[in-house]
Amino acid sequence: MCQRQLNILELFAGVGGFRVGLENSNPDLYKTKWANQWEPSKKSQDAFEVYNYKFPDSENINISIEDITNEKFASMDADIIVGGFPCQDYSVARSKKHELGIEGKKGVLFWQIIRATNCIKPKYLILENVDRLLKSPSKQRGRDFAIMLSAFNNLGYSVEWRVINAAEHGGAQRRRRVFFFVYRNDTPFAKEMDEKYGVMKNDVILDWDDHAFDEYIFKDGLFARQFPIKQELKYDGKKARHYSDRLSDDTVEVSDRFTGKVWNTGIMRYGRYFTIDTQASDSELAKVRTLGSISQLVEEVDESFYITDESKLKKFQYLRGPKKIQRTSAEGHQYTFSEGGMAPFDDLNLPGRTMLTSEGSVNRSTHLLKIGERYRLITPIEAERLNDFPSDWTRYKLHSGQIVEVSDRMRYFFMGNALVTSIIKRIGDELQSIIAMEEEEEKEKVLI
Repeated sequence: MCQRQLNILELFAGVGGFRVGLENSNPDLYKTKWANQWEPSKKSQDAFEVYNYKFPDSENINISIEDITNEKFASMDADIIVGGFPCQDYSVARSKKHELGIEGKKGVLFWQIIRATNCIKPKYLILENVDRLLKSPSKQRGRDFAIMLSAFNNLGYSVEWRVINAAEHGGAQRRRRVFFFVYRNDTPFAKEMDEKYGVMKNDVILDWDDHAFDEYIFKDGLFARQFPIKQELKYDGKKARHYSDRLSDDTVEVSDRFTGKVWNTGIMRYGRYFTIDTQASDSELAKVRTLGSISQLVEEVDESFYITDESKLKKFQYLRGPKKIQRTSAEGHQYTFSEGGMAPFDDLNLPGRTMLTSEGSVNRSTHLLKIGERYRLITPIEAERLNDFPSDWTRYKLHSGQIVEVSDRMRYFFMGNALVTSIIKRIGDELQSIIAMEEEEEKEKVLI
């Protein structure tokens, strides 16, 4: 059992998904002291107002992260930074003015995470993004992620990552995201890894074998312990989906010249990264939770969620059906847009599909349930449950000092942006084990 408290800064906080997950893991260990949430395209700061209502005990900051000064960040004694940040263009160029020697495009918020990390120097970060990050941009696949690895390496951090589909690990939603576990290279955990895997001796980085971290990735890593995977390599013909390379110390060079591969699982230490294409274990795949398991009882669902307008139902049927449409491009070129069909309604015996911010509106991605002979939308409570939030988590907000109800439209929007909190809980559970190990080592040093 951990004895201390870890102070947390939650960036891009939304309605508090990271905080919910970590507090479900251990509310005494994980203490969120600061949170930043800002929606630049909206006059009304609904997500912040929900967060402020749910968590009045932290310092909740409702300005753009770009407007938080270095001095403010430096004043935060955060042990952990957490956040799910937008997927943007991460390319960089030279800059004589920038303190890190590089300059990302204006408004790319990952560089604000790097700035906060440089100011605060937390022991750990837990980050989340869409899984396509590992394949972007399309003309230089993997470059954006390699830039991130390089940026953390230059600050003295290592990165472990895994793409996790929540439905493959007991979640009720097929939501695939990449999660990062970032840790400072001078932590006891990092030093133990140096020793166990032959990474460093007498402060000299050794020449590692291409498979040096296979055991860590498959069995011993934070993600391997909490989200077990099959103990086998995947192949393209005779070529294994396994890759290792060394990143340039120059992040601009990585941006300009990266040609390596990045698979769904991996680790970067001291500028060298190892990556493997992995699959969830059969034991994890057996933990099936369905859309039906999180659905509200018939008597709990308001009539307004049922579709009584026949034209609206036909619109759903059209959008979900197969189609071929003749279109003309901006240059005048004619082409055929084709789209395959999907099930006319969502199967209650399967996990839900990935929620988008447009959930609840008339579109192809919105969940459509058939209950008896009637059709309905999922409710805001069911949307929350798909992300493992408590029921009615987003029902109220604190606006101008008054507690007011949040519209259903915004509640769907929140959940389309949110993460699955049970994934964060499991990450928190494993980090708790790491912290306990570090505390035990510190006690042994005192006794010696």
